[in-house]
This record gives sequence, C-alpha cells and structure tokens, in this order.
Amino acid sequence: MTTPTEFLVEPYPGLPLTVRDVGAGRPVLVLHGGGGPASVSGVVDHFAATSRVLAPTHPGWEDTPRPEWFSDVGDLVETYLDLLDDRDLRDVLVLGSSFGGWIAAEMAVRDRGRRIGGLVIMGAFGPRLEGHEVRFPTAPPGPPPGEGSGPAQGPGTGYGPGTAQGTGPAQGSRTAQGPGTAQETGTAQGPGTAEGPERAQEPERAQGPEHAQGPGAGKGSEAPVSRRGPSPAALQALAAYAGPTKSDPKLLHRLARVTVPALAVWGENDTVVPPDYGRAYAAAIPGARFALIPGAGHLPTREAPEATFAVIDAFVAATGR
Repeated sequence: MTTPTEFLVEPYPGLPLTVRDVGAGRPVLVLHGGGGPASVSGVVDHFAATSRVLAPTHPGWEDTPRPEWFSDVGDLVETYLDLLDDRDLRDVLVLGSSFGGWIAAEMAVRDRGRRIGGLVIMGAFGPRLEGHEVRFPTAPPGPPPGEGSGPAQGPGTGYGPGTAQGTGPAQGSRTAQGPGTAQETGTAQGPGTAEGPERAQEPERAQGPEHAQGPGAGKGSEAPVSRRGPSPAALQALAAYAGPTKSDPKLLHRLARVTVPALAVWGENDTVVPPDYGRAYAAAIPGARFALIPGAGHLPTREAPEATFAVIDAFVAATGR
C-alpha cells in the first residue's frame, strides 16, 4: 500500500474539495455519510491494500466550506462524476454509506461517460418509499465537536428518533420497483464463497464508535452516551443537500437506468434505515443483490467488518472486469 496522500481541487470557484488518495489498482470511490470521513476510514483502509481509493470530504464536513448555492445532492453527484472524468478513471467501483449511498446511486444513474463499473450501497437512503421509515439525524449526543476524537468518542452516526414518512410507489419490502429484482442472499458458507454475497456468518458483538443508533438498535445498543454523532455543521450540510424530506420522489424510478453490477449491504439491526427499505431500494436496481449482515447496525463495516467485507469482496471478485 502506498503512503496516503490528499489533494485539493477546485471544481468551481470558491469550492475547494479535499480528496484522500491512497493505494494503487482498480479505482474505488468511497463516499461517506453523515458521520463524515472517519465513518468510512475502515473501508478506505480495506480497499487501499489492493486498489486506488479516492475518498472525498463532502463540502460542509470537517470544517470545509460549502457555498450557499452548492445545496443539493445533484451538485455532489456532478462534482464527483467530473472528478472521475478529470482523472480519466474507468471501471470505478463506487461505494457509498448512508447519505453517501444516495450520492453513489445517483452517480450510477447519471454516468453518461460510463466511468463507473460497479456500485455498492450500505444503509443508504434517498428514494421516497411509502411505508418505509428512515430515522434521520437529530442533535448529536456526547461532547461538542472537536472534543474526544479517539476510538470511544470518534464521529458516530448520532441518529435520533426523528422519522420521515415516504410517499413513493413502493408497497412492500419485496415488491419489485423496476425492471430488476433484488437477489437476497442466503446462509453464508464462509468468506469468499463462490455463490457471491450471501447472508454472512454471525459476527462478534459490534463495538464500533458509531454503533449507537437510538432505541432498539439490537446488539451494541448499550453504547455509551459519549459516542458522538454528526457535528451540527455536518447536520446543517446534510439538511441542505437532502432537503426537508431527505428523499427524492423521482430517484426510485430513475434507478432502472443503472446498468452496472450493484450490491446493497444492510445491517439486520439498522434502526436508521431498516432492512426492508434496503430490500425495496435494491429491487429498484436491475439485477442488484441484497446482503443482510447479522448483528450489525447502520455501519456494518465498523460493527461487523469481517462478515461485511467478505460479502463485498465476493461481489467484487464475481463482477470485477
């Protein structure tokens, strides 16, 4: 693995964009959610062993500037598609967690330059799905931003009990939402099985600093209150990008345009974006696979990393070109 580096680009005047660039090999674009870059640091480290990883910080996170006009998901999507064009990257695996999954899915829809070769979404939201609630961030618990950045107090999900009701066309967790049908996985035979991503083996109890998700989170729900969620600035940026409903009523229909191999990974105890929402999300993407990770919550790569990366690695191995 090469030494981690960062580069700064200015896709538009007054909009500096910080991108972590590490590793070599097939390009992987990693998009973080509300918890910021720290929430996907394990993903970056995992792929950097065999791939070139680009991990941008969305403007508005980590004290980065976000111009007032840069204010919706489409702005992020076009910026990151331009990044792939400007770097002349092809066959890019785009992996997005939570809010980053929304960006990743929309990128796959709009990828006219055919830069993207695969899509992985984890605990993602974005489409408006009737009957499927998403628990959006509220005020972050724990110490104020800048205090306690160690493992026990690092950036967490901080998702509280607030909910948003979708009003889209989906009627059930297994109803096909487009021309493709999500393939839900079965019982795992172990990491890297030939059958592709399947229901992973039961992992050890999650201890990750972003595990706290509010009541009913299942294993790990006893997380100490010192675990922080997104900072107020990050929540402000998220609200600006995602809008008042935190969803897009048109995205569900547009997902039918995705032509690359796709995998949806969900923690079975995700109380932020429930698995039934994930199943309906995957069903709207032609040929997408759905993998449920036992014992994990909203961030399965931190709460059950071995099982989650086994599923993702098997998908990449089976679909990589």
